[in-house]
Amino acid sequence: MSDLLTVRARLAAPAETVRHALTDPAELRVWLAEHAEVELPERYSFWGRFTPEGDAPHQRLLHADEHMLRFAWPLDGVETTTEFELTPEGEATVLTLRQSHFDFAEAMSGSSIRGVLQTFWALGIANLAAHLEGRPLLPRTDFTSADLRGELTIAAPMDRVWQSLTDSEQASAWFGYPIGIEPWVGGRYAMGGFESGYAAKVVDLEPGRKLSVDWGPTGISTWELAESAGKTKLTFVQSGFDEGNPPYAAWTGSVAGLAELRRYHEMADWQPIWLSVDMPTAGATS
Repeated sequence: MSDLLTVRARLAAPAETVRHALTDPAELRVWLAEHAEVELPERYSFWGRFTPEGDAPHQRLLHADEHMLRFAWPLDGVETTTEFELTPEGEATVLTLRQSHFDFAEAMSGSSIRGVLQTFWALGIANLAAHLEGRPLLPRTDFTSADLRGELTIAAPMDRVWQSLTDSEQASAWFGYPIGIEPWVGGRYAMGGFESGYAAKVVDLEPGRKLSVDWGPTGISTWELAESAGKTKLTFVQSGFDEGNPPYAAWTGSVAGLAELRRYHEMADWQPIWLSVDMPTAGATS
């Protein structure tokens, strides 16, 4: 059964700046898609390598005003609906994304491209936040390639980054979801915590430098650290999967999580951008 996916994030920019980033084609090409064309109120489209089924522009604009943008987006033969709502909050803006026809079972099985919608938008919004904060963007998923590799630089020492990657409490904080980690070869790496019923396996570990986790059919995730002028270069790779059916959803979600890892280390008063779906916003009315 498909559900309405709702994601909320607090962005460090006024609403008019966020709306410009959402509706200006040059801005969209920076943080979201390879190609974009926007002519409000008639046209809103994006496509290319970084877009699911991005061979051509498929979106159809349904509504656009100062605080709302809604468009139809056919995926795997089904017309889905995507909506962005902007709520001013002082000098910040709360962005609410609503995406129809998301099915978590499809995300787990890979049976439909619609299964990538949650992680696609998570990475997109994380890159929008980075763009608005003036930070380098994370690698976007190339949906035409099975080469799942990227890197980012974190302004923190290697030992601190390593600890945050391998300590359950810290990893759960920056990833925004419980993670149970046993940091030794053969140990468990459990998304949802050790009581979740499923855990991947740590298959390679070089203390302070490298960690590899085997997820089974979706492959092996590897994080490798290197010192870079007092900062830490993090290289992350997904390997060992069926390259005819790459685990785009898993890869995209992992990359999206790394946005908060960087902010976790680089911001003295770090707070995650992600908000609870039922959390009220300043100025909201009942």
